[in-house]
Amino acid sequence: MTRLIALLLIAGTALLAGCNTIAGAGEDISKGGQAIRNSAEQAK
Repeated sequence: MTRLIALLLIAGTALLAGCNTIAGAGEDISKGGQAIRNSAEQAK
């Protein structure tokens, strides 16, 4: 039972870390898209 709880805690921690990583990547991609859009607007 103790091993199961430890395994669930480790899995939960890994999932939370993964969500933070994906959220950060999404923000970076969004900022990149905004920079491209701003460059396109300035080139008009």
